Amino acid sequence: MRVTLLAGGTGGAKLAHGFQQVLAPGELTVVVNVADDTELYGLRVSPDVDTVLYTLAGLVNPETGWGLRGDSWTALEMLGRYGEPTWFRVGDADLATHVRRTQLLGAGVSLTDATQSMADALGVRSHILPATDDRVRTILQTDAGELEFQDYFVRLRQEPEVQAARFDGIVAARPTQQVLAALESAELLVIAPSNPVVSVEPILGLRGVREAFQSAADRGIPRVAVSPIVAGAALKGPADRMLASLAHEATALGVARMYAGLIDTFVLDEADATLASQVEELRMRAVVLPTVMRSDADRATLARALLST
Repeated sequence: MRVTLLAGGTGGAKLAHGFQQVLAPGELTVVVNVADDTELYGLRVSPDVDTVLYTLAGLVNPETGWGLRGDSWTALEMLGRYGEPTWFRVGDADLATHVRRTQLLGAGVSLTDATQSMADALGVRSHILPATDDRVRTILQTDAGELEFQDYFVRLRQEPEVQAARFDGIVAARPTQQVLAALESAELLVIAPSNPVVSVEPILGLRGVREAFQSAADRGIPRVAVSPIVAGAALKGPADRMLASLAHEATALGVARMYAGLIDTFVLDEADATLASQVEELRMRAVVLPTVMRSDADRATLARALLST
């Protein structure tokens, strides 16, 4: 079955790995958020793309869910001695990824092709597609002022309260032809358990993506979303606090409301089984599954279940 997964963050990477374990090579396409990309030390850094890349390559740091297993910090320490900021933790091997990406982009290669080149080099057997090759950046209005996403997420450790979010460049940006083709050819469309505001919306907000979801419905293609909120809390990251401060209900039901009209099936964790009837009032099917992915086996189990929803 050809699966196209919209993803960002560690939750998206984990579910992508689950699908990769149970699908044949090439059947999984992961469309990844790039609105949290940044420029650091003159290099292009794509945190969500890299988390998916490292996870599907079997190289991710299992303790953090991001970065590379066994990485070291010599280069970062030396940059600090030169007076460069070091709050964005870039390991030595991770730095090589950013150098290679920047080299390719500087030579005129698209972000899509650069990502494919690195995925091939690391032996990834699924397709990883940046949502767009155009520049889109998440800007957050907070009680500490206007912040670029990585300033909020890493430097300030998600402590400011988010009052509004916007995506600079998204009006002019376009999804790539590869992304549109993946949406059109999919036999199952899945929205990963990623932050709906800053991971998923920058993908859905690209011109033509929501329309592709509607076209899939017209063709009878299943459209599924997995809740990133379990028992009223995000498993990792600020999604629950961000939803609340943006006047959404910080529950699985609140996320379901955000996806109403876009999907057919909403997957809740077993801890939220009592919300199923309210989800179905939104004219979508509610499915209760164990969605917390603590191990590779958990990831594969959830992916198999989604294939049969």
